[in-house]
Amino acid sequence: MIDEEPNGHQAHVLLVDDDERIRGLLQKFLMRNGYLITAARDADHARRLLAGLDFDMAILDVMMPGDNGYILCAEIREARDMPILMLTAKGETSDRITGLEAGADDYLSKPFEPKELLLRLKAILRRAPAGSGGAVPKTLHLGTARYDLDRGELHRGQHPVRLTATETTLMSVLAATPHEPVSRADLVEKLGRDGDISGERAVDVQITRLRRKLEHDPKQPRYLQTVRGAGYMLVPD
Repeated sequence: MIDEEPNGHQAHVLLVDDDERIRGLLQKFLMRNGYLITAARDADHARRLLAGLDFDMAILDVMMPGDNGYILCAEIREARDMPILMLTAKGETSDRITGLEAGADDYLSKPFEPKELLLRLKAILRRAPAGSGGAVPKTLHLGTARYDLDRGELHRGQHPVRLTATETTLMSVLAATPHEPVSRADLVEKLGRDGDISGERAVDVQITRLRRKLEHDPKQPRYLQTVRGAGYMLVPD
C-alpha cells in the first residue's frame, strides 16, 4: 500500500543517520510501508541531497560526526517548512527542548520500535499544511498579518509566512476559537505530545516560535496571548 500525503502524492522522506545498520533497517522498513526514502550518512551528505531534491519530511539523528542533528535541523528550518522529526539517544527534557528550539516538529528517543516511528511519521504528515484549495477563505487579521483558516496559510502583506506542520496545527486549534483560551493540556493532546511536563514545555516552545512570526514584539504579545491559569488565546483584530 502506498502511503500518500493528503494531496495524493507519495511522501518523500530524508533519513539522516550515521549508523549504517540503523539507517538501512529504517530505510527498508519505511519503504515497505509505502514511503520514498532517501538516506544520508551525515549532515554534509544531507546538504548535497537537499540541494538537488525535494522532500516532504526529514528524520534526523542528533548525534552524528561533524555537524550534529540540531545544526542541520536549524539550517533546514531556515530554508524550508517541511516537518522534521529528531531521533535522539538522550531522553532528557532539555535535549528534547533543544531540538524543538532548533525547529523540529517532534522527537523520538532511542531505542524505539519501528512501528512507533511509522506512527509518528504518519501523524506529523497529517498535520502538515495541505495544498491550497478553491474554497472561499475565512480570514483572521492579526495586525499586518492575516491567517486563512481554510488553507492554513499565514501572510504578511503580500508575502507568505512559512509555518511548520506543528505551527500550522497550533494556529488551526487557536483560530477555531478566537478570543477564547485553549488550555496547554488540550494543545498537548492536539499535537500528540506526552501528557507530562515535557509535553507542556514543548508546547511553550512552539508558542514562542509562533509568536516570532505573528507579533511585532514577541516579548509583549498582542495577538497570541497567555491567559494565566487558562492557557493560550488568539486575539485577532
